[in-house]
Amino acid sequence: MKSGFGPSLEPAPTARLFLALWPGPRLRETLAACRDLTPWPPGAAPTATDKLHLTLHFIGSVPAARLAEVAAALQVPAPAFELRLELAECWRGGLAVLRPRTVPARLQQLHADLAAALRRLGLPVDARPFRPHVTLARRAAQPPAPAEPLRWRVGGYVLVESLPDGCYRLLKRYR
Repeated sequence: MKSGFGPSLEPAPTARLFLALWPGPRLRETLAACRDLTPWPPGAAPTATDKLHLTLHFIGSVPAARLAEVAAALQVPAPAFELRLELAECWRGGLAVLRPRTVPARLQQLHADLAAALRRLGLPVDARPFRPHVTLARRAAQPPAPAEPLRWRVGGYVLVESLPDGCYRLLKRYR
């Protein structure tokens, strides 16, 4: 029951956001096939096909009232480039990933430009070095099955909301 006295105790609605490279249907199916070739151990959690992506920046919770402002301010130049996912690895914490051997200069620039836009908005930017990768499974304890290098023709990025039910919703595509 809500009283008529004092401020409301209900938190303002927020959206949990991240910026990502989002694979097209053909590459998404290729990533899923690579994931499915690996005999994951019991307890491993393969990434759902519709969630396969490469995170550029995890933003975190943002007041829903700021979504339009944030979406508009995250438009930065994004020239097309090719990303080659060549290395299959298992990182600390059991993340089974595909990553590039070298990070293209245009990807590094996109990451830096988005970090600057986030700072201008007063939003957090991870201080750790950027390690671009696609997570194929969690709690894996082994790398994914080796595959031929995957070529990803990147032509933009997306702003994504991570919903409370675990689903993702694409809020905006940037080309």
